[in-house]
Amino acid sequence: MKVAAVQLTSTGNVEENLAVALDKIREAADNGAQLIVLPEATTQSFDSGRLDTNAEGLDGPTATAVRALAEELGVYVVLGMFAPADTVQRGEKTINRVANVALIAGPGVLGGYEKIHTYDAFKYKESDTVRPGESLVAFDAGDLTVGVATCYDIRFPEQFKELARQGAQLIVVPTSWADGPGKLEQWRLLSAARALDSTAYILAAGQARPGGETKAGEASGPTGIGHSVLVGPDGTRLAEAGYEPEILYGEVDPDAVAKVRESLPVLDS
Repeated sequence: MKVAAVQLTSTGNVEENLAVALDKIREAADNGAQLIVLPEATTQSFDSGRLDTNAEGLDGPTATAVRALAEELGVYVVLGMFAPADTVQRGEKTINRVANVALIAGPGVLGGYEKIHTYDAFKYKESDTVRPGESLVAFDAGDLTVGVATCYDIRFPEQFKELARQGAQLIVVPTSWADGPGKLEQWRLLSAARALDSTAYILAAGQARPGGETKAGEASGPTGIGHSVLVGPDGTRLAEAGYEPEILYGEVDPDAVAKVRESLPVLDS
């Protein structure tokens, strides 16, 4: 199956972000991709203010438009968005939290995965504004079983191993990774390690680096580092993007997963 990771730069304008996303989905499909993954926070970047004011459910305009296009094109799409969740008290503040959702849409498919491991690290506390999810999610894209994870989840190997035990041959990872010293090296290591842990393909679609390559390596919030990647089930990096917006393409072969799992039966232990 030909797959694509759309690497773009989201802003605070939800309508413009959706228009860009739909255009890139169509471009990827026109180039033969059957499964198209877009970044975490595609609908609204993390640095653009309150997320709850633009949050919407799976019956909202974003999911409706993405599903309609996916069905028109006959492709499967995974796209990062935010949905209303709950209300919590943080000191004197009342916060309307959102769910960090990976929307899943395609022929006969509409669902979402809520990010389980919120980014509570490096002096950032995503759980203040984002409710952690609780359930693993996988779906069928034709003959391929696809697991879903989001960004910081990639630091937790058991999630990927369990998705593989549930049948996932490919795990897609919408992400908005932070830049800074050592962050690219960590990203490359973690994406390869999770492929080896799960003996599954990893297809990660990241936000492009705001400011592009000229800002590369500078510390930033979780607004993107680029380097979307396709990793094979043996840990081989098959394709990798740079810092700038682009669409990354690759091929996923379920037979290759079966061969690796026969040779390396790590999921049996």
